[in-house]
Amino acid sequence: MPDDRATVLLHNVEPGWTEAERAAADEPVSALAGAMAESGCRVEVVALLDDRIAEALAAYDPRTHLVLNWCESLPGVPHSEPMVARSLEALGFTFTGAGPEALELCCDKPRVKEVLEAAGVPTPAWRFCDSPSADGWDRFPAIVKTVHEHSSEGITSEAVVMGPEELDRRIAYVLETYRQPALVEDFIDGREFHVSLWGNGRVEMLPPAEMDFSGFAEVRDRLCTYEAKFVPGSRHYDGIRTLLPAPLSVPELAAMKDVCQRAYRAAGCRDYGRIDLRARDGIFYILDVNPNADISSDASFACAAEVAGISYGEVGLRLLELAAHRQPPLPLPLPFATGSGTAPADSHR
Repeated sequence: MPDDRATVLLHNVEPGWTEAERAAADEPVSALAGAMAESGCRVEVVALLDDRIAEALAAYDPRTHLVLNWCESLPGVPHSEPMVARSLEALGFTFTGAGPEALELCCDKPRVKEVLEAAGVPTPAWRFCDSPSADGWDRFPAIVKTVHEHSSEGITSEAVVMGPEELDRRIAYVLETYRQPALVEDFIDGREFHVSLWGNGRVEMLPPAEMDFSGFAEVRDRLCTYEAKFVPGSRHYDGIRTLLPAPLSVPELAAMKDVCQRAYRAAGCRDYGRIDLRARDGIFYILDVNPNADISSDASFACAAEVAGISYGEVGLRLLELAAHRQPPLPLPLPFATGSGTAPADSHR
């Protein structure tokens, strides 16, 4: 760590969580704080309990503290991850991860698609739907997603559709259930990868992970559902194997690195992020850009770092190091005046 700065590990606690849910959320935070402390970093954990972020951080000086931002939202405020970053900026804190603009962009899937296309980055063909009709869409299988949700919210086997009538029904389901438009995409029935990257300027790709769907014969089941990520014992949670590092040839790795770095930069990722993509006919298609990826010890980012020989504590320190380059240097203490005949008040001791 540069200078002698302390770290505030800031995370959110949602008001509706049960004690068990809060304990489950506190566990990975404590694990990271402990790993960083073992690596020599001074860490103070701050739980954000409501939207009063200024009060939560009132005891900390932005000049002498870095914030490791592990907030997915302001508690009780849906889709508010960008608001956390904007508040930290307004308070003068330097913090890890993306700024509010990139977070706002990546909360809006159609806008991300437009940015990727403008940058020449391959992404599946798509259509924005704010009414229960895909208006002549003819690419099947297709997948129907929410426009604003993340973490595979709304993604089940039923999200993959095989024909126009089924497609319109699923769009109607998203509109009614999530009260937001739907995104229809060409379903790339191919290998899926989660690729962790970090850096600013020079962006490094960590060993990629492959989601192995070989245990699923039905095309609808070959995807990472919400249950695959969060419901132990579910069919997808137990049936999808993670291959890390993914078995890829040298040319495949080079092509993957190129497309992921271009997506990372186009979306405005900062410090770190994860790119989800699929391969078909030799082309890597970007599915999703995650600017502030999950950094739990069992998530793909930390696991990829471990394969690269980087400990969990070192992951946290590296994120702080990247952020610290944006923080002004600590002010130097004022020197005593010379030639004035005035000595320091305690000079007689």
